[in-house]
Amino acid sequence: MSAEAAERELFDDALTCREALPAEFVPDALDAASRERAAERAEGLLRAIALVEDSHGEEGDERGANEPVLQRIEAKLNLLFELVGLVVRREVAPLPVVELRWSRRGVELAGASPVAPGQAGLLRLQPVSWLPQAIELPVEVIAVDRCEPAPRLWLRFSPLPEALESALERHLFRLHRRAIAGARRQR
Repeated sequence: MSAEAAERELFDDALTCREALPAEFVPDALDAASRERAAERAEGLLRAIALVEDSHGEEGDERGANEPVLQRIEAKLNLLFELVGLVVRREVAPLPVVELRWSRRGVELAGASPVAPGQAGLLRLQPVSWLPQAIELPVEVIAVDRCEPAPRLWLRFSPLPEALESALERHLFRLHRRAIAGARRQR
């Protein structure tokens, strides 16, 4: 498949985000049980991230008299996240930060090692900076651009469970909304 056809398949009529994130493609032929477990873990992590991130926007005036107490608890939890993240980063090799564009259908990944179209594997991706945990999504390489110095891969997500696709779309929507808000603040 050509790069243009892959672009259309992955990104036409879909919410997309373009950003630099820790991510990599790992060539691997997974059995059905391994794909299912990876999908369950990814869905759980994306739902937990949504809960944490969505709760920040809903706090508003609901805190009332307990606001200072809740702010201290939240600050302590944030410090705990940072400490746990530091320990994890020391123990686990970090993913390379790469430019990517993604939608609920798949990913265009820059700077990846070129592989053959049709190759199955996993996309390992750290969805948020504050949590050094990667999700693993089963993918198939549908196009390759071997241009130097940064070859690009177009990866189509293998059929994902509906719940995971929904969690992924919700995460992308939050990223898109945050990017729009950031652009407005810069004006």
